[in-house]
Amino acid sequence: MEDALAHAAAGLSTTTFGEAAWGWLGRTIGSRTEGGRWLRVHCGEASKTPADRNEGIAVAEERISDRVSRPRLHKLFRWGDGPYVFEAELIDYVAQPVVSPTTPHLTKDPDLPDSWWATLRESLDALSTAQPPRETIRQSWADRVFPEFLGIPAPTIIERVTGHADLQWANLTHDPLVILDWERWGAVPVGYDPAMLYVNSLRVPPVADRIRTEFAHILDTPAGRIGEQIALAEMLQAVGRGWYSELAPLLRRRAEQLTGVRPPTSAPTKATV
Repeated sequence: MEDALAHAAAGLSTTTFGEAAWGWLGRTIGSRTEGGRWLRVHCGEASKTPADRNEGIAVAEERISDRVSRPRLHKLFRWGDGPYVFEAELIDYVAQPVVSPTTPHLTKDPDLPDSWWATLRESLDALSTAQPPRETIRQSWADRVFPEFLGIPAPTIIERVTGHADLQWANLTHDPLVILDWERWGAVPVGYDPAMLYVNSLRVPPVADRIRTEFAHILDTPAGRIGEQIALAEMLQAVGRGWYSELAPLLRRRAEQLTGVRPPTSAPTKATV
């Protein structure tokens, strides 16, 4: 990955400096560059990486309003190396750290100011009007996962809105808020984004309560409740793969509160990269 970072810098005609930062599972690496930019390199398996994977961040630059707080994209660079595909993005450097650098879920109260929450609401509202490049969270996935992890049939996903599709604490910076990682954005079920942030906050009740207050107009609707069920099903699927052991009891409790059915439990399989 360090060699890939150097190769990307050469390919994009820039120079990196400072200590490199590693992302989730060592699949991403990033560094500051000249000109107030940040170079981020992602490594994926060639057999599992579509040819248009970077479509997300590239199309975001074309379609998403400036009212959405996000880093701007300046250049892209992609290359293959045997079984792997590397993708490099040259984006704005964001000085403030992410809220949770080591895990998507929250473990302590970050004490975020009211201005942070206002920016989040405004960003999601502005994002909702953008033309999405894809549909995320397919009905076929819900039909398969709901009975296995929530113990209920999947609802029909009727209402969708354009969303980030990976709104969790490793992708949000401290104040001032910047929303990172735009690979998955697209048409999501109504309520899915705030619900995903909510279920990733269950270990910190004051923050979880704040999310429900800020987004009550979405989460407390029939469509919003479906979005929350989808977020819980996705998280419990991850639990079944060996992730989120500390969060798992709270996810199951919330799922039972929401659906009236106790979710099935099974021994988690070993998480794999």
